[in-house]
Amino acid sequence: MAAFSAPRTAFRSPSMPALTPTLELACELIRRPSVTPEDADCQTLMSDRLAAAGFAVERMRIEDVENFWATHGQGDCPVLCFAGHTDVVPTGPLQAWQHQPFDALIDEQGMLCGRGAADMKGSLASMIIAVERFVADHPQHSGRIAFLITSDEEGPAHHGTKAVVERLRERGERLDWCIVGEPSSTDLVGDVVKNGRRGSLGATLTVHGKQGHVAYPHLAQNPIHLAAPALAELAAEHWDNGNAFFPPTSFQVSNLNAGTGATNVIPGELKAIFNFRFSTESTVEGLQQRVSDILDKHGLDWHIDWALSGMPFLTEPGALLDAVAASIKAVTGRETTPSTSGGTSDGRFIATLGTQVVELGPVNATIHQVNERVLAADLDVLTEIYYQTLVRLLA
Repeated sequence: MAAFSAPRTAFRSPSMPALTPTLELACELIRRPSVTPEDADCQTLMSDRLAAAGFAVERMRIEDVENFWATHGQGDCPVLCFAGHTDVVPTGPLQAWQHQPFDALIDEQGMLCGRGAADMKGSLASMIIAVERFVADHPQHSGRIAFLITSDEEGPAHHGTKAVVERLRERGERLDWCIVGEPSSTDLVGDVVKNGRRGSLGATLTVHGKQGHVAYPHLAQNPIHLAAPALAELAAEHWDNGNAFFPPTSFQVSNLNAGTGATNVIPGELKAIFNFRFSTESTVEGLQQRVSDILDKHGLDWHIDWALSGMPFLTEPGALLDAVAASIKAVTGRETTPSTSGGTSDGRFIATLGTQVVELGPVNATIHQVNERVLAADLDVLTEIYYQTLVRLLA
C-alpha cells in the first residue's frame, strides 16, 4: 500500500468542542487505513513524535511487517514499556457502516467512530500523549520508558512483537513492566485490566477410515462414526479446575470436515480442528498426552498436527498492577478488577522476557465489529491513567 497522507483536521459534529491532543492524534491514526499487515505510515507518525520528545527510535521491518522499538532515559532499570499494534482488522461490508470506517468521526453522542477506535489506535494515542507530557514534566525521570509497536498483531503475528522480542532477548534488553493497550475495559474505562491470558493450543486431527459405498458399509470404515465417540469424550473431559487467577481449561471443536461431496459415498477420512484455552494448571505435553490416550482408547487410526499459539502468563499483584490500579482509582474513583479472560494478545510474547504485563485500554464492546466506536472522552481518561502510572513508577 502506498504511503497515506491524512488530513490534520478530523471530522466531528459541529456541536462537539475542540478536540483534545489525544483525540486529534487518535483521529489521525484512524484515518490511516492500516489493515493488517499494512501500517499506512501510522508508525512514522508515532515515531516522529517520540523522536521529537527525545526518544531513540529503531525501526525494525521484518519481512512485510513494520515494527519499531523506542527508548527514553539513561537508567538501566526499571524499564516501563508501552506495547501495541497499528494494524486493524478488515472493515467488513462498507455499506453496513453508519459512517465510513476510516473517517474518524465523533458523532452527536460523543462516540469516536472508526476502525481501530477501540482496538487499538485510541490506546496508542493515549500512550503517546501521556508520555510526551511525562517526559516534559520529568526530563530526569528514573529508569527508561520504551515503546514496542508492531503492524502484525491482528494477522499471523510471526514477524511482529514475537520477532522483536527475540531480537531484544538476543541483545540482553531488559523489560521490567509492560502496559499493552488492548481494550480491556468491559463497561467503564479501567473497570477491568488483564493481568494474564490463557494459553492457546490448537490442533488439526485427521482420522483415517476406508472410503466406500453407503449401501455396502461392511466394505468400508466410516471415520465419522469411528471418531464421534472419541470427540464426545474429549468434549466431556474435565481437564483441570483452574485456579484463583484462571478458569478451568476449555476444549472446543471449531471445525469438522469429511466427505467427497457425493451423498452415496462413505468418506475415507475426517478432519477435526479443535483448540484448548488452558490455564497454568495444565501443560502442553500433558494435554497432548491425554488427547492421545483418548484417541488410542477408541482404536482410531489418527494423526494430529499441533499448533501452540501462546503459553499462559500471569502478572501477580506487585509494583505494576498496584500502580495501574492506584492510577485508575485516582482518576476514575473506581476499583479495577484483574482478569485473565478473553483471547490471546502480544503480551504472551513479552511475558517470556520475565516481564510483568498488564493490558489496559478502552471499552471493548465493539472491537472487530462493523461501526466500531469508543466514547471519545474515555481516551482522555485513559491518557491520564497512563500518565499517573508513569508518575508512580518512574517519577
